Amino acid sequence: MSALPIATNRYFDNHFGLPGVKLLPNEFYTTADDMVLTTVLGSCVAACLHDPFAGIGGMNHFMLPDDGADAGAPASESMRYGAYAMEVLINELIKAGARRDRFEAKVFGGAAVLAGMTTINIGDRNADFVRRYLALERIRITAEDLQGVHPRKVAFMPHTGRAMVKKLRLQVPGVTEREAALAREAERLRAARAHVELFRTKPPAAPQPARPRIELFGARGASTRAGASGTAGAARTGSASGGSPYAGSPYAGSPYAGSPFAGAAHPATPSTKQEA
Repeated sequence: MSALPIATNRYFDNHFGLPGVKLLPNEFYTTADDMVLTTVLGSCVAACLHDPFAGIGGMNHFMLPDDGADAGAPASESMRYGAYAMEVLINELIKAGARRDRFEAKVFGGAAVLAGMTTINIGDRNADFVRRYLALERIRITAEDLQGVHPRKVAFMPHTGRAMVKKLRLQVPGVTEREAALAREAERLRAARAHVELFRTKPPAAPQPARPRIELFGARGASTRAGASGTAGAARTGSASGGSPYAGSPYAGSPYAGSPFAGAAHPATPSTKQEA
């Protein structure tokens, strides 16, 4: 249930004498034409929105997935899907020329036809969501027929905003079975997502003891504090005593031993260069 497709089941409604579209669960339809949109609701809800000035309207039909959380919690999967179902309808109406501040809503459904089949009353959950969502969006509800125990057949004329509802008998062939299957599919998808192993950031490593500072040869501003480096300390000691810093190396004695500069004046010691 990641997408809300446009209803495509077109027919001619002999009762109203108008072309019509039948909406199935998780579908929507918007139009400015003089036609009728119909659907049959059990636990699902349908929101019918209409802009009376533009003469544009639309309907959706959806059921919130049961993620075990409060449907009003902003981070719940139910809230995200319900908000998506409403936003698709609203955005399509705005694209067609309607204005959000002129919307009027008529809402239907949310019956307890799945009572005893699930751990919660899905109908109440759906009805509470659609009321709360429209209140938050400041869209006025001008008519509603929600909750109870009876399935409903709804007819909505999007051009005029007229809506009619008919209560059906408790057991309507196909309605309970269809919505029970829808609820099971939603539960299956929820359970599947719960078992998906998500990539997680690695936990922060345990703090390591501070490492002694390493002084770079010839680095400007390198620390020369006593004891900071045994090597640096040895270099300063050799310079102060007049000994060669290259004792024990091929350059023992004069730093230029064996070169044309042998015996020349002693240049600046390497320790001075190190501290430059």
